[in-house]
Amino acid sequence: MAIAVLAACTAIRNPAPVAIYDFGLQPSPARLSADDTEVSKQLRTSLLVAETIAPAWLDSTAIHYRLAYDDPTRFFAYRSSRWASTPAKLLTQRVRTRIAAINERGVMNPGEGTRTDYILRLDLEEFAQVFDTPSRSSAIVQLRASLVDRVTRYAVSQRSFGVELPAPTANAAGAVKALAEASDQLIESLIGWLEQELRDKGKEGFSEG
Repeated sequence: MAIAVLAACTAIRNPAPVAIYDFGLQPSPARLSADDTEVSKQLRTSLLVAETIAPAWLDSTAIHYRLAYDDPTRFFAYRSSRWASTPAKLLTQRVRTRIAAINERGVMNPGEGTRTDYILRLDLEEFAQVFDTPSRSSAIVQLRASLVDRVTRYAVSQRSFGVELPAPTANAAGAVKALAEASDQLIESLIGWLEQELRDKGKEGFSEG
């Protein structure tokens, strides 16, 4: 009994370490076209990327999951794992870094006082691991993007994006890997949408090389 009490006290004094995750290294900006030749695009329109907005239940560092086979309306969080920052902040930084890599005029942040042509606003709507069965799950990332004219303050275009990818494992590590990959895929779709919208607005936003 004394040994058991001592072990319990030791566990209380030394709780299990918490694993902290982010999205990992930024993927290569190079993309492949349908004929497998590399295509690079260069953005030439000044753009302010606003901080991503998230609902209150996503405004934390928790790694969330849902049990769709039991009660899909409930959120759960892994106890021994968390994000390094909120998903909204991680996603904002990922978007800024990705666009800055292909933007001749850079990416502006709020508060810099620099004039830009457009503002990109993102509303995160879903960011979680969803279990269809106890052993099978997917990462789901959904957001709404708005392209706003900086002068008129009118939204010139808006679109919803969503990506769902299977998680490699039914745990927090699997959730992180799938959510990060889903976020990167979504960002590529977002950039493709920006390319089309800026071209249609006559800004010649991208040049292919």
